[in-house]
Amino acid sequence: MGVFSKVHRYRDAGQDANVNNVARFGQPYNSLFTSTKIFTLHHHIDITDASERVIYKADTKVFTIHDTTDITDYTGAPVAHIERKIFSFHERHYITMSNGLSFQLSNELFHIIKDITNIEGLGWQMRGNILALNFEIYDTNGNIVAVIGQKMISMHDKYCIDIYRPDCEQIVVAILVTLQHMICDRENRNSSSYSYSGNN
Repeated sequence: MGVFSKVHRYRDAGQDANVNNVARFGQPYNSLFTSTKIFTLHHHIDITDASERVIYKADTKVFTIHDTTDITDYTGAPVAHIERKIFSFHERHYITMSNGLSFQLSNELFHIIKDITNIEGLGWQMRGNILALNFEIYDTNGNIVAVIGQKMISMHDKYCIDIYRPDCEQIVVAILVTLQHMICDRENRNSSSYSYSGNN
């Protein structure tokens, strides 16, 4: 494995678990993957297993007031509903699981390179690193729940996620989909700001 396998946690389906993840946390219970055309991120996301079978799907209605996303499993059964609060400084995302559990994420984690974000409603933490494109999710006891890795350079927006808590898989999937939207929103804002400044 190359040097980036120790720094960037991303890997493609079918490849061995990241060496750094295994050294720190052991072998994951399960690993899931997404690959989405960058310019259609807000429309549809497929989440696949190591055999590239679709396990979950996320569909977003972008022309609604709250930019809503619904996640279903491969049978079409509902998994989670996500809404973005547009009129908020931190642009909060509210997630409601099919069993009624609710929690929220905010893009305030992006105000510095590395940060810790509390996942309100769960008591979990997301520890992120934008430069390394890695995110770790911990439960209330500080135990690892999942590790997310984003591919550095690709014509598609690619993520892999190693899951260490099988009972939390669907929650982790909802967090992953929300995180993808948050990163895309941040990139779109930065792009718009650059274009505006370049025209002045």
